[in-house]
Amino acid sequence: MGLYDFSATLNNGKNKKLSAYKGKVLLIVNTASRCGNTPQYHGLQELYAKYHDRGFEVLAFPCNQFGHQEPGSDEDIKSFCEMNYGVEFPLFSKIEVNGDDAHPLYKFLKSEKTGLLGDSIKWNFTKFLVDKQGKVIERYAPMTPPARIASDIEKQLAK
Repeated sequence: MGLYDFSATLNNGKNKKLSAYKGKVLLIVNTASRCGNTPQYHGLQELYAKYHDRGFEVLAFPCNQFGHQEPGSDEDIKSFCEMNYGVEFPLFSKIEVNGDDAHPLYKFLKSEKTGLLGDSIKWNFTKFLVDKQGKVIERYAPMTPPARIASDIEKQLAK
């Protein structure tokens, strides 16, 4: 199975096939609204605004597995992100990224690029960069600021 074989539920309850993103560069991120890294939403939105017209998407997957830092409903999360960070990129329904109940997409992402803790996600705002063919190119630590990923995004967009 590849990335484009998966689907996920958007924040509005609609199912979204990831094959809809074929030919685009993706940054897939597990997010949380009450995390020390939450201000990264601002940087993610800046990347999205800068590169979206060139074929770039940010896909945010809220997760409550780390310190219960995403306790709200999908509606609460969307409202928070729009009001506080002007988020325009797709928000998906809350998922789990580790353990038996991890979303199949995250099982795939972790198998493609392991991190410091092997295949486990360390914390909120772990980021995966995916090329236009759906190949996972890089995995970034939670503390990596989105701006530091810009040059890698530009390289992938130029291909």
